Amino acid sequence: MFAALAKSVFRTGWSMSILNTAVVPPRCAAVCALALALPVTASPASAAAVPTISGTPAGSVIETHEYEFRPSASDSNDGKLTFSITNKPWWASFSSSTGELSGVSYHAATFSSIVICVSDGTERSCLPAFAVKVLPLPDTPPVVSGKPPATAKVGSAYSFQPTAEDPNGLRVTFGIWDKPAWLSFDSATGRLYGTPTAADVGTYSHIGITASDGYYQGVLPSFSISVSSQGAELPPGAVTISWTPPTENTNGSTLTNLAGYHLYYGTSQSNLNRVIDITNPGLATYVVSDLSATTWYFALTSINTAGVESPRSALVSTVVE
Repeated sequence: MFAALAKSVFRTGWSMSILNTAVVPPRCAAVCALALALPVTASPASAAAVPTISGTPAGSVIETHEYEFRPSASDSNDGKLTFSITNKPWWASFSSSTGELSGVSYHAATFSSIVICVSDGTERSCLPAFAVKVLPLPDTPPVVSGKPPATAKVGSAYSFQPTAEDPNGLRVTFGIWDKPAWLSFDSATGRLYGTPTAADVGTYSHIGITASDGYYQGVLPSFSISVSSQGAELPPGAVTISWTPPTENTNGSTLTNLAGYHLYYGTSQSNLNRVIDITNPGLATYVVSDLSATTWYFALTSINTAGVESPRSALVSTVVE
């Protein structure tokens, strides 16, 4: 009986004790160890896309010349890009939609630490800081050239147009001095043109044409135009008066300030009641028109720049038929 009881205890109590407390099946141990060795895998996070910006700005520009720089930019997310700038030169304008920096400076100076950036609203990229040096405008005036015709004929068109080149690359405008009244002048092209009449017969001296870029001026050597009636038929009632320009004052000194002439004329030697004011000192002939058929008398005086008038010349006369 004791043996049977012991066997019964062995089957139940001992087996229950091993299954519930002490024995771990070998297979379970291997599986658990493997589970502990496996890493925990997380879902990959998407990296934020950063816009790109590139370009090399010019480091210098000559004053009065246009400066222009526009960077290139892109965004892989196709987002809307906006540009910004720090330390923008005061003379330049900046576009937040294109990043373009442009303008003209009229003062030589250096503008440093300029930074242009681009943003897609979340991320931002910037170009390296750069400087713009505004260089002084070189002292190089425009070069004017051309050979104006020295003669003109009554009733025939006269025309001359010089050429001008500016080493600074600026737009050139033209000017003139001592322009004959019968000629017109175009300041945009420098063209000098017109058609002289019989009243314009004479020599016009010291005509000068200039070309300016707004800072420096070039000058064409002065020239003269002689208007002749040779080959041209004078209208009825017209006569040509000619003289030798004076070179001395009444005291014998050299005349240096001749300003023009007064041409007196009339039908009586004692009453030259008509006068023509000739303001071109280079003239040596003059055509008087609209004279009636009779004898006409003429006398000439010279005027200096102070308004002092010389004595009258000797009388000359002619019969108009």
